[in-house]
Amino acid sequence: QVQLAESGGGLVQAGGSLRLSCAFSGNTFSDHTMAWFRQAPGKEREFVSLITWNVRNIYYADSVKGRFTISRDDAKNTVYLQMDSLKPEDTAVYYCGARRYGGRTYTETMYNYWGQGTLVNVSS
Repeated sequence: QVQLAESGGGLVQAGGSLRLSCAFSGNTFSDHTMAWFRQAPGKEREFVSLITWNVRNIYYADSVKGRFTISRDDAKNTVYLQMDSLKPEDTAVYYCGARRYGGRTYTETMYNYWGQGTLVNVSS
C-alpha cells in the first residue's frame, strides 16, 4: 500500500521561500506521477503542480508559475516543491498525491493516494 508523508511546511513572511517534501513508500516510486494540491480555509482543494512518471513532463497552475518548482528524486523516493516569492494567498494545507502511470491530470479524484498534508502559512 502506497504511503505518502509531506513535510517542510511552516510560517514564513511574504516574499520568503519554503521547500516541501513528500516521501513515498509501499510501491515503485518511478512508476507514479506525483502532484501537489493545496486547500485554503473555506476553499476546495486545487491543483498546484505535477511531474509525470515517464518523460518527466511538468505542469503548474497559473497562480504559481514562475514561483514554484517541482522536482523528484527517484533514488530517494521523494518529490519536492520549492516555493519562492511566497504570497499570503499561498497560505493553505499542501497535499501530495500519487497516481500510477498517471498522465497530465489536474483532477483531484484521479489520484489514488494522498498524504496527510503540511500547513504553509504566509504572513503579510
